[in-house]
Amino acid sequence: MSNGVKNISEQIGSFCPASTSARDERNTIMQLRNIGQPLFLSGNEGETTLYTGVLCSDTTNQQGAKVFSGMIPPLSLENLGDSRFCQDHGIRYPYLGGSMAKGISSVKMAQEFGQAGMLGFFGAAGQSLENIEAAISSLKQSGCPFGFNLIHSPTEPELEKALAELYLRHEIRLIEASAFLALTLPIVRYRTMGIHRNDKGDVVAPNRIIAKVSREEVAARFFAPPPKKLLRLLVESGDLTDAQAEMAAEIPVAQDVTVEADSGGHTDNRPALSLFPTIMAQKEQFQQQYGYRQKLRVGLGGGISTPASALAAYSMGAAYVVTGSVNQACIESGTCDEVRKMLAETRQADITMAPSGDMFEMGVKVQVVKRGTMFSIRAHKLYELYRAYDSMEQLPVAEREKLEKTFFRAPLATVWDQTRSYFAVRDPRQVEKAEADPKYKMALVFRWYLGQSPVWANRGEASRKIDYQIWCGPAMGAFNEWARGSFLEDVAQRKVVTVAFNILFGAAVLQRANQLKQQDSQFQFDSTMLAPLDIEEIKEFLS
Repeated sequence: MSNGVKNISEQIGSFCPASTSARDERNTIMQLRNIGQPLFLSGNEGETTLYTGVLCSDTTNQQGAKVFSGMIPPLSLENLGDSRFCQDHGIRYPYLGGSMAKGISSVKMAQEFGQAGMLGFFGAAGQSLENIEAAISSLKQSGCPFGFNLIHSPTEPELEKALAELYLRHEIRLIEASAFLALTLPIVRYRTMGIHRNDKGDVVAPNRIIAKVSREEVAARFFAPPPKKLLRLLVESGDLTDAQAEMAAEIPVAQDVTVEADSGGHTDNRPALSLFPTIMAQKEQFQQQYGYRQKLRVGLGGGISTPASALAAYSMGAAYVVTGSVNQACIESGTCDEVRKMLAETRQADITMAPSGDMFEMGVKVQVVKRGTMFSIRAHKLYELYRAYDSMEQLPVAEREKLEKTFFRAPLATVWDQTRSYFAVRDPRQVEKAEADPKYKMALVFRWYLGQSPVWANRGEASRKIDYQIWCGPAMGAFNEWARGSFLEDVAQRKVVTVAFNILFGAAVLQRANQLKQQDSQFQFDSTMLAPLDIEEIKEFLS
């Protein structure tokens, strides 16, 4: 790395240097890492040197003042995204830990994010209402900001309704809505419950939604006000007054929308570089159309795992970033050590798509780890059999025996008995439907395997390692490549807040390095510049 450059631009001002700058690589890295200090490029006999200092107005009255031809302004982590977003949600940094089902984004994880001035969501999908209620109690006692997940459940609409009602009963004020294909009555009821006008006449909706979307048509539904048809149903049921329904026309279903690109779990594998600008333009159109008092905002998730990916998101205009896969590999996640180890060894090519358990019959897929597990192969086989046959009785004998011996490790009749007992408590209508429809019965049995595989993974059941379903996106591989050779290569050192601060801080340093490169064509990036640092080291640079 060199501080020298021949193509000096015109002098644009003067500054008072804090100290003489040494012309060495290590010093330049340190200067860039001190993100709160402005840096000045000052020429001397055909070369420039990088200085710290302060602006001064009159060089003749300032001893030792120098003129500068370029400047790198200070940068705070808080200002990487949208400061109003942070203010509205009571956090300091525009950084979210997204929800991961089955409690993988755990209570502990949400607490750690909240205590660090960030925002974490508890992964309620696939959890019992009792477990979710216990998580609510724990997070409320923590006194820090948090949110809960509400996942779309097209095959179990009553479950979605029950979860929304639970959030309303416990006054959970923020949810992350995921996997929605269309708006449902429960999510509109959640958003509009308690809507009123304040003393200024502005509409206030106590309940907020951050929606994860990967399609323009879904984003449009969340950017728009609640549909009149659903509002009318809520008025008819007594959940809203006519006046409240009219107020709802002045707010979007979700003020904040997360563009979910190529992520783990439910994903459309959309590239962020094309999807995000499209949703941003869509956001502007809806803001102009409806003139919302509180402006719409867009964040980005899916692929965020390094300083470079975070900076790319912020540079495109993201109000905030959302991480997922990298958090699952941290010690606070609700999975097991064996899965964390597998994730730490995952490369970008070690992932694949597999049928989803919650939307199996619809052919919806999720992104999972393929290295070290046969889950994706077996899940695809189950879907092929489901498409080919109308009942379990129609399955060829050889196929049935293979399923019972290797996939289920039990007779299919036994699996159905377990499934029937489960739904008899959870949703009896599923049992009634299955007993009337042999193909649906087969789907429920096949979904038993898809539903148990993440449970085996989270619990670390060694005998089922080959069947682990581990939701993961390519971001995990990118993180592992970045962390290689640093203390974060060790799984035991991976903590969500340490990872988050390294991504944020690295993004800020990279931003300053890019600004230096734009003004000094001889500046060369050095790989050590973005190397992960201990959190205490980062805090020293921030102080």
